[in-house]
Amino acid sequence: MRTALVGGGASGIGHAIAERLACSGDRVVITGRHADILEAAAARLRNAVGDSAASEVHALVSDMADPASAAPAMEEVEHRHGGLDVLVLNAGGPPPGGILDLDDTRWREASELLLLGPLRLARLAMPGMAKRGFGRVVFVTSTAVRQPQPDLAASVVLRSAVTAAAKLLSLEFAALGVTVNCVAPGATSTERRTRILANRARAAHRGFDELDAQDLAEIPAGRAARPAEIAAAVTFLASDDAAYINGTVLTVDGGRTETI
Repeated sequence: MRTALVGGGASGIGHAIAERLACSGDRVVITGRHADILEAAAARLRNAVGDSAASEVHALVSDMADPASAAPAMEEVEHRHGGLDVLVLNAGGPPPGGILDLDDTRWREASELLLLGPLRLARLAMPGMAKRGFGRVVFVTSTAVRQPQPDLAASVVLRSAVTAAAKLLSLEFAALGVTVNCVAPGATSTERRTRILANRARAAHRGFDELDAQDLAEIPAGRAARPAEIAAAVTFLASDDAAYINGTVLTVDGGRTETI
């Protein structure tokens, strides 16, 4: 049985990824900051999986943005499960704001969450994967990396850096059985999308429903993604079938991104 660690597994995209991997038969460890929320999420996952897969779901309290959390988290996984096969680096986005609206403190906080935290986990996990000759690392980023949104400056800038880091890692580990890829979601039906649209509505003195409709009208598919659709892309890249896919960005946005 493979062991997969999924960041932000208590809700949204991370929760959907954890469910999909568990249904595929993986042992899944979900991480998050709050023990009660995380344990409730793990219980929901166990109920969702039921008897459909011979898998396990565990909760591990760990804060992606806390430099002191990464090493204990990886040590716990190594101790309990003997190593990590799949690492899904998913973190919730920082608060909205324009690029000149963010002070140094907010940039540092966002960097810990979106860039330094994921790289810390990768640095701890990937040598063991290489030693065992198998590993799948997937960074969950955003289509805003390719089509920037001005009021999501921290996410755009730092996820761009993550995308570059993932490409470099893919080159370094390609011959060792470890692949590194990114999944870039577009608009997705999560609480974060609701918060972003609500923030834009307040700033523009417009109605939420109006901005929601405008946003969806820009998507050729005519709707936001379901978290399960993002999870399907991540699960594919984590599978044996994706062994020759490395160093790429899989965009899941209903056709919205305009660049080729």
